[in-house]
Amino acid sequence: MAGRKLSSYRGVRALVTGASSGIGRLLAQRLAAGGARVALAARRADELEALAAEIRSAGGEALVVPCDVGERASVEAACDEVIAAWGGVDLLVNNAGYGAHRTFLEWDYDDIERMMRVNYLGSVLFTKRLLPGMVERKKGWVVFVSSMAGHVGTPEEAPYAATKFALRGLAEGLSIEIEDAGVHVLTVCPGVIQTPFFDQEMLARMPPVALKQFVPVEGMVDAIQKALAKGQHHLTYPRNLAVAFVVKAIAPTFFRGQVKKNTFDALRKAQRAKGE
Repeated sequence: MAGRKLSSYRGVRALVTGASSGIGRLLAQRLAAGGARVALAARRADELEALAAEIRSAGGEALVVPCDVGERASVEAACDEVIAAWGGVDLLVNNAGYGAHRTFLEWDYDDIERMMRVNYLGSVLFTKRLLPGMVERKKGWVVFVSSMAGHVGTPEEAPYAATKFALRGLAEGLSIEIEDAGVHVLTVCPGVIQTPFFDQEMLARMPPVALKQFVPVEGMVDAIQKALAKGQHHLTYPRNLAVAFVVKAIAPTFFRGQVKKNTFDALRKAQRAKGE
């Protein structure tokens, strides 16, 4: 069943987290170009100001709300600032997050905790603060940017995958709870997208199969906009990756073996070839 469709952004009050780069930055630009008022949330205030200047120079409206998504007080202050300025938010894009590639035993606990706060609890906080207004107005959209790692727990990404599994679970349950109140939830599961999310340290630890799957961010944002316009509840991008869900469901043992072969084993083989 399709949900509430969003094809025109004229007059829409939007808030995008992780707006300083990558998917969040380009989506914020697209929303503003379509007539939305866009609140930009991220830690890097200088990058947000630069983006806001671009939006305003093109005739759009942008509000900069520097925010540490992993800190409750910071999130609540950012939400309060947007509500005070615009009276509420119609479209919330929970996009902020970060990742890494290392084994669980190598991963520092403090960073695992921090990642859960940023990738999952940050979205919970923004949604808890802004969703009541949408329900009261009986109109709104909430986008959760999860990941393919929210469907498939791959080696050297286990703590990151846990945050994305949690986010997908929240989105799927919440979607059913609030659809009768006029609020639509879209869960987005990107594959490997060409953004600054992937730094050199991550790229050095990624298996060869993943390095071959990078796709431009423009296509990802196009797909998000089309999914909102159609009222879709779930988006996997690139779409062909969704076949993995079917294989995992009907042949889990085979699927597990292929994941190990093409990620963990392949990465170790590549490292040995380099003499690492």
